[in-house]
Amino acid sequence: MKRYILIFLMLIVFAVAGTLLLISCAPQKGADPDDYIRIHVRANSDSDEDQTVKLAVRDAIVQYLAPLSAGITSKSEMWTLLQSRREEIRRTANDVLVSCGYGYGSRVIIGRETFPTRTYGELTLEAGEYDAIVVSLGTGEGKNWWCVAFPPMCFLASEQTGKEEIEYRSWLAELFKK
Repeated sequence: MKRYILIFLMLIVFAVAGTLLLISCAPQKGADPDDYIRIHVRANSDSDEDQTVKLAVRDAIVQYLAPLSAGITSKSEMWTLLQSRREEIRRTANDVLVSCGYGYGSRVIIGRETFPTRTYGELTLEAGEYDAIVVSLGTGEGKNWWCVAFPPMCFLASEQTGKEEIEYRSWLAELFKK
């Protein structure tokens, strides 16, 4: 009889542990759009060249914003930073476009933007309107790249052998894993 009780208790422990594991590994849904600022870079077109320069612009903007946002702890701080650095972000994008030989420029809009459902690691942001910084290259009609500027899920500066590189990781996902 004691053997059956022990087996029964072990099954309960395994069931609870399994349930907790599934909950912690499941994508997090239902995030409040008001808690996030998203970043959106739109390419001029879908041509290989425009898509390549879009990624170069993305890298330059992320490299520019990463050290500036390192100490930011609130959405309002990030929003203020983005608004105050809007012209520098546009200039950063334009510098990349000029250095790569493109004749078109960029536009930077900071406001509300509609996004589709998107999963970042273990976090799923539902479709809806989010505060965002939108960088449009040329006509802005090509495939785009987007991520989350706050909380800083897309960029964290890391220094390796004197060269600054960008590491893409999710602060929120790491928090959930702990």
